[in-house]
Amino acid sequence: MADDRKKDHIDLAFEANSFRQSRDSRFEYDPLHGFHPTHQDIMPIEFGICKMKFPIWISSMTGGTDKAKDININLAKACNEFGLAMGLGSCRKLIENPNLLPDFDVKKHMGQQALYCNIGIAQLEQYINDHKLYVIRELIDRLHADGLIIHINPMQEWMQKEGDRFLSPAIDTIKATIEKIQCPIIVKEVGQGMGLRSLKALFQLPLLAIEFGAFGGTNFAKLETLRNPENFTDDQLALQFIGHDAEEMLQWCNEIFDSSSVNSRFRLIISGGIKTVLDGYYYISKSKIPAVYGQASNFLKYAQLNYESLQQYLITHTQTLMVASQFLRVK
Repeated sequence: MADDRKKDHIDLAFEANSFRQSRDSRFEYDPLHGFHPTHQDIMPIEFGICKMKFPIWISSMTGGTDKAKDININLAKACNEFGLAMGLGSCRKLIENPNLLPDFDVKKHMGQQALYCNIGIAQLEQYINDHKLYVIRELIDRLHADGLIIHINPMQEWMQKEGDRFLSPAIDTIKATIEKIQCPIIVKEVGQGMGLRSLKALFQLPLLAIEFGAFGGTNFAKLETLRNPENFTDDQLALQFIGHDAEEMLQWCNEIFDSSSVNSRFRLIISGGIKTVLDGYYYISKSKIPAVYGQASNFLKYAQLNYESLQQYLITHTQTLMVASQFLRVK
């Protein structure tokens, strides 16, 4: 075996040359003061009533589709095994069709880990106007959820042929929901992030967390243009390119933290453009507020195959995160 390894080293030496432009310059590499992690090592963080083993959030994805049940069960099992937390995809279809409950009813697979149901701001506005906000409380209870995610998506709704229209500012709807529903609430965007004015407004509310949904990941406004590309003018298409990436949003959140009082239990979920473990580690290390990082597409890729594929992905992912925490420091 040693001879084979040495032969590989000789054969691959030239291919393994590093080029300066490929270096990840975000980190200082410290090879002297860390150690290789074991399978028992974790990076714990408290998130609401949940104690997560790793600062990894499974971002909202799917529900009410043919594969949704198996995908959500696999994700829930992963949360239980690896000590993660997750948000369900939009639960609007479940409210409209209670027969879809098996697609979303996964809390029983999660052990003590946290599950958050999810509804769009347009639906909340409608329920408030119709005096039917009680359906959200019923949704939370039916799913045994630990709280509610409100997704904010004005550009997606505007670009969507069958999209809803906001009749009042989203911040007013969020405030009204907080007043009437007593539960932990997370507010998230869906691919274009939020500007400084919006972040400042959210920091003033008693939220559990803000999820970035930043520009750089899946962009649902762009997704709508891809569904029916022939229906859009150049002026309309330009709207898909506005937004804020995670770097910019985190800088603003740190500035708000420095200039105001933030609840010690408040958290950031940094998502949108988190392509690798190092992206996630970089952002949570830079955050002055306790933070986790969120991914969706990577989890979906493996969860739709089978649990074993998702399990192996997470073993590699968490071990790499632990290696980064031992040997890398953000500059």
